[in-house]
Amino acid sequence: MDAMIQSLSSPRSRSRLHSFLVALLATLLVAAGSVTCRPPAPPEEDPRIAAVEAGISRALQVQGREVEGVPILERMAHYRVPGASVAVLDGGRIAWARGYGVADVGAGDPVTPETLFQAASISKPVAAMAALKLVEQGVLDLDAPVNPYLRDWKIPENAVTREHPVTLKHILTHSGGLTVHGFPGYAVTAEIPSTVEVLDGAGPANTVPVRVDTIPGSLWRYSGGGYTVLQKLLEDVTGKPFPQVVRDLVLDPAGMTLSGYEQPLPPDRAGHAATGHLQDGQAVEGRWHVYPEMAAAGLWTTPTDLAKLALDVQASARGERGGVLSPEMTQAQLTPVMGGYGLGFGVQGEGAEARFVHGGSNHGFKAQFLAFREGGRGVFVMTNGDGGSALAQEIALAVAREYGWPAPAYQEVVLGEVAPEILQEIAGVYRVEGQDLEVRVEARGDHLRADVGGTMVLELYPTADGLFLDLDDGTRIRVERDAGGGVIAFQVLGGPRAVRAGG
Repeated sequence: MDAMIQSLSSPRSRSRLHSFLVALLATLLVAAGSVTCRPPAPPEEDPRIAAVEAGISRALQVQGREVEGVPILERMAHYRVPGASVAVLDGGRIAWARGYGVADVGAGDPVTPETLFQAASISKPVAAMAALKLVEQGVLDLDAPVNPYLRDWKIPENAVTREHPVTLKHILTHSGGLTVHGFPGYAVTAEIPSTVEVLDGAGPANTVPVRVDTIPGSLWRYSGGGYTVLQKLLEDVTGKPFPQVVRDLVLDPAGMTLSGYEQPLPPDRAGHAATGHLQDGQAVEGRWHVYPEMAAAGLWTTPTDLAKLALDVQASARGERGGVLSPEMTQAQLTPVMGGYGLGFGVQGEGAEARFVHGGSNHGFKAQFLAFREGGRGVFVMTNGDGGSALAQEIALAVAREYGWPAPAYQEVVLGEVAPEILQEIAGVYRVEGQDLEVRVEARGDHLRADVGGTMVLELYPTADGLFLDLDDGTRIRVERDAGGGVIAFQVLGGPRAVRAGG
């Protein structure tokens, strides 16, 4: 699950610092044109908004040190994220919504609360709610095999599925044994595959076939492929295009008036949409990728619309009727089944900390959805940069801290000390195994700086357990030595290995 992430001394200082940060953001991210950033709301409107905007901190904090916050524009510049949009729920209402930075580094148009962003995998729980509505209407059965509902395409049968057919509940909870974790999307100029071509890995599809290779119900494994099966299922049982199905069953009833699953994005909406940006801050060619895998990654929306959906779920969880789903179905939706997932949402915590969550990661876009079952609280962050995941976590943490929420909390880490000569031994050029990627490591005072292919920089600090840690994104590496003690490689925990050049 995604990890969840004080104020300035005088009005004059705030004004000067804000002007400096706007200029800094423009310098880092804009190759041409001018940038207009919406300034933070004056403190007198709501002091908590100003405190959040001035108090963004890393999700990882060093044990024994006070948590120190910096302005949101400074963190955006740090991550090379041109624009961010935030909405906050408090006391059962949308307390505030703000846009920061620009929707496109070239055009310089400011982000507003109405700017559209790709929700990426947050598309999944919204699509799941459409399926659950059809269950309530008697069109689908959660526990019945899905193949009889499918028409011109079915999950290919094999020895596994003959004994253990895939059900709707399996798909919604990522426990169906279905392959394909996620999708890279398609350039706007590329040929776009049909849903069936995606499912079969055929034609212009750029991913492998979606198939069952593990006994359904035996383990949790995240599957965007499974949600593409769901997309086909909803179209087949309703006879309508997928975007229309979800609009009728979820978006319109929840009041999500700016949201839609249409892929490609219709021209009349493109002017209201943010452009995706890469790790280096440059715009995605064609502004964004197209995702025919709509249920898995195709929703365009705003944080305010996501907040409206959360309000609907929260009201239903309190027993109120008249929302998208009944209280009984919402209870099932928010009950963990496997892997910390309910029927679409990730489900975390108990009691006052109980919350339903989901993250999103598309090419050039990152987003975070966090809502509590109780208290009408939540925070929703959408960004148009590949560095936006860490930023979204940090914003969520700043909101939770300012509003006194019981979760999420900063994670504390314990740093260690390494002699400068040891850092110098590790410094050098490394090649990532199996990839045409070079990593240049330098000793910088008390830590290492790793430049990954010229597109990402990691500031790696020694930890008490002998590893090196980047405090921004949590990357941990272990240095490898040969029998004589010479540094030969480093291993990213849970990731690739890089070998010293010439070694």
